[in-house]
This record gives sequence, C-alpha cells and structure tokens, in this order.
Amino acid sequence: MSAHSHSESHGHGTMGQLMIGFALAAILTIIPFFLVMVDTGLSRTALVGIIMGLGAVQIIVHLVYFLHLNSSSEEGWTLLASVFSVVILVIVLAGSLWVMHNMNENMMPMPDMDRHMEQMRSLQSQQG
Repeated sequence: MSAHSHSESHGHGTMGQLMIGFALAAILTIIPFFLVMVDTGLSRTALVGIIMGLGAVQIIVHLVYFLHLNSSSEEGWTLLASVFSVVILVIVLAGSLWVMHNMNENMMPMPDMDRHMEQMRSLQSQQG
C-alpha cells in the first residue's frame, strides 16, 4: 500500500457509516419540517427550542459522520477542531435567535387584512 492510501485506519468512513449519517441527517431535517407544517399545539418558544436543538444535533451528526471528527485520532487537532466546532455552533445558534428576535421586534405591524378586505368589498358594491 502506498503512503497516500485512504483506509479506515485514517478515519475515513465506510459506505455504511455514510448512509447512517445521511439517514440521521434526513430524519433530523424532516422532524422540524413536520413540526412546523402540522399544528402540534406546542408553544412558539417550545417549537423554536426543539428546532434549534435538532439543528445542533444535526451539526454534530455532520461532524461525526461526514467530517469524521472522533476521539480515536492520533493527531492533536481533533480536540482543537471539537472546541472550534462547539464555539461556531454556539455563535450560529445564538446569532440566529438574536436575528429572529430583532426582526420580530422591529417588523412593521401588518394592517388588519380582514378589515381591509371588507372595505374593498363595500367599495366594490357601492361602485357596482
């Protein structure tokens, strides 16, 4: 074998491991989609918390199954990469919540659409 051979001992996953990662990533995408599309009766805060939690789990699945980040690596970069990944994860999740909160607080209020539609119907009936 040459020095540039890519075997499992170098941390590359098998096709089975990649398929497990793909299935987990798909499931972790479908669950939040289902929760948003179906009226579950959960509060908005609980729903956002569940979606953010599942997003964090999905990031970990990507790191483990696709980037092959694990504890069995012989190099010291694994710990550094893990710490960096956690920092980026916290920044992305906190930043997303902050942006969504600020957008919600600073959006212009929408006019009452029912009242507006009724006024339009009354104008049309007066003209017609």
